[in-house]
Amino acid sequence: MADQGAQDRNLPASERKLKKAREDGQVPRSRDLGHFGAIAAGLALMAAMAPAATGWMTRLLQSGLRFDAHTLSSTTSMAERMGELGTQFAWAMLPVGAVMVLVALASGLATGGWNFTLKPIAPKFSKLNPLTGLPRMLSADRLVDTLRSCVLALVIGLVGGYYLSQHVYGFAATLELPLPAALAQAGSDVLYGMVFLLLTLAVFAAIDVPLQRFQHAKRLKMSQQEMKQEHKENEGNVEVKAKVKARMREMANRRMLAAVPKADLVVMNPTHYAVALKYEEARGGAPRVVAKGADLMALRIRDLAKESAVPVLQAPVLARALYAHAELDREIPMALYTAVAQVLAHVYQLRAALVGQAPMPGVLPELPVPAELDPHNKPSTAPSAEAAE
Repeated sequence: MADQGAQDRNLPASERKLKKAREDGQVPRSRDLGHFGAIAAGLALMAAMAPAATGWMTRLLQSGLRFDAHTLSSTTSMAERMGELGTQFAWAMLPVGAVMVLVALASGLATGGWNFTLKPIAPKFSKLNPLTGLPRMLSADRLVDTLRSCVLALVIGLVGGYYLSQHVYGFAATLELPLPAALAQAGSDVLYGMVFLLLTLAVFAAIDVPLQRFQHAKRLKMSQQEMKQEHKENEGNVEVKAKVKARMREMANRRMLAAVPKADLVVMNPTHYAVALKYEEARGGAPRVVAKGADLMALRIRDLAKESAVPVLQAPVLARALYAHAELDREIPMALYTAVAQVLAHVYQLRAALVGQAPMPGVLPELPVPAELDPHNKPSTAPSAEAAE
């Protein structure tokens, strides 16, 4: 099952998984690049300091090889002298070591970037279990790293051995030279030998950097199921989102229906569309749409309007235009001002007639609704008779 799961992981890691991996301390690092950078910086610094270092080493050796009777007669004096010489040498090598450490850190940042986290050093008791640790030790990535380290050690040993075998007589000849010349010659031979080792490390670093990035990307690959699960977690469960949307629609419909009894009239297209309008003279502006719906919702708006004694007017073209182009709780479009004004005037006159304050209005005239606002008035694509002729 584990092999099957590994084979299914053929998709590149998502941004979320890469971010989580960085938080866990999983970033590509090349130790060979760090070794190469540190040794290269150390060699460059020593080469730049070679003239001064040769004179300093000469004086240090001359001082170390100068004894007197008091020093030879007391082991304590000899120990103090050796400690003093060792301290001087350590202080001289400290800048070189500091530069090598900084360059090694910079080399690590070059491959994986800056990533500060304490999770890799946090105690995990699962790592103490040999049953779970053994598969990690025998994984393909571990075997590749082990093989690469063995090959690197073997190649460095061969290069170093070959260089020593070719210069063994030169090293022996330095014993016959004066101390300053011997130090200069030995330093030059060691420097050239380190250059050959540095070239070897450069080749391995050039191979190791893309290899580490490839292995890192391979370890973080995802399967189709993992990608779907992550997408579901990012976007939220589809069923839950659908329920939330349904609940929000239900609440919006309740608020909309609660505004119907306060409307001035409801314009209907007998059974398909219903739009409730309200005009507030004190507020100014145009009439607002307080409710609208189609099919079953249109019937609910109609029934609620009749229960609340809100006039329901059959105006199919206007109802369709208002439903298609007017937004809820917003003023009607300017193109429908005249038609809605005629409808409201008709309703107000009808109300006045019912209480005996005005004559009964006649049949509602044809409303001036622009044809382009009626969604049922689609332009014909058939050629005209004159064009056909």
